[in-house]
Amino acid sequence: MPVKEILLLGNPILRQKCTAVKSRASDEIRSLVADLRDTLADFRSRRGFGRGIAAPQIGFSQQIIYINFEYTGGLINPTIVRRSRKKFRMWDDCFSFPDILAHVERNYTIEVSFLNEEGKRRQLKASGALSELLQHEIDHLNGILAIERAIDSKHIILRSEYEKLAHKPQITL
Repeated sequence: MPVKEILLLGNPILRQKCTAVKSRASDEIRSLVADLRDTLADFRSRRGFGRGIAAPQIGFSQQIIYINFEYTGGLINPTIVRRSRKKFRMWDDCFSFPDILAHVERNYTIEVSFLNEEGKRRQLKASGALSELLQHEIDHLNGILAIERAIDSKHIILRSEYEKLAHKPQITL
């Protein structure tokens, strides 16, 4: 499948709430999942990071994400059905603004209900990095970007500045 252009911060599609997928196992949905997979692989090979991508990032306002981390595959109509009270903070990045990091707080453990590419209902329990990834990608489906999850406006930084400051022992990021 072809690699798609990734939409960047400012494109209004990124702020739209996506519509649920109605036809569970169609060729169109499989094709979109393949486009997400190939676009993720291409971005990762060029930029050196990336574990997941959401359909709106390639211009499709549908509830589909693709992840390649501990679990690999497409998640259709994913919904978080449980969240832990325990939370953690981390620096989050995004393909749609690859030069910006936002310090966010996420639930440590979540459970996600979704349809797989064959249209079968599945549950996925995730903690730590996988939990964060799923929350980030599901936010995309709701028109929410990681910069909106920043702890406050002082917790948004350019990647280049973060990398400079991270090597200075007196600076806490």
